[in-house]
Amino acid sequence: MSISTLTTKYQATIPSDVRKLLDLHAGDKIGFERSQGKIYIVKIQPFDLAYHQALESTLSEWDSKEDDEAYRDL
Repeated sequence: MSISTLTTKYQATIPSDVRKLLDLHAGDKIGFERSQGKIYIVKIQPFDLAYHQALESTLSEWDSKEDDEAYRDL
């Protein structure tokens, strides 16, 4: 088990073995997941805006008033 000390500003250094395992680098985002009384640290993947905009444009065929009405009660 790797150990880190919490500072007075509630900050902790992520041990090098954990950084290597998660491929963490300065500026990366990390998330904290809670499950069954434990906290897990996960690397947050960067949001690829261009990819998501391109994906959104492929869904335009379902963006109509008719579809909104047909599926509004689901």
